[in-house]
This record gives sequence, C-alpha cells and structure tokens, in this order.
Amino acid sequence: MKISRHLPKGYGGNRRSADDVKRDGWLEQGLLAVAIDDPRLSWPERELIRQLGQKLYGIPSQAKEARHG
Repeated sequence: MKISRHLPKGYGGNRRSADDVKRDGWLEQGLLAVAIDDPRLSWPERELIRQLGQKLYGIPSQAKEARHG
C-alpha cells in the first residue's frame, strides 16, 4: 500500500533561503527586509536604513539595552 503524502505549501521539500524570501517580497509586494549589518551596504546606506527603521518602528530592544548599560 502506497501512502500519498500531500503537504501544505512550505512544509517538507526544499526550503527557500532568507535572501530568496526577501527578494521575492521586494519583487512581488514591494516590501524591503534589510539587516542593519548587511555587508553589501555602505555605511551611509546602513545609517539610512537604521534611521528609517527607528522612525517607522522605534529603537530596537538591543540598542536600548546597550544605551542603558
């Protein structure tokens, strides 16, 4: 008896890399997910991303902890 396995999309099989998910989000939905320490970015680009993130979402908790020691 052969058991047929049908799994919902995203379960089993090959997983997409994080960069693939980010690229698809940008190309398909206009969403941008960027790591603040992405080595492909220059310092001015990282600073712009940091400032946008803080303006839209506030200061990250790890930055708050470092500031308050």
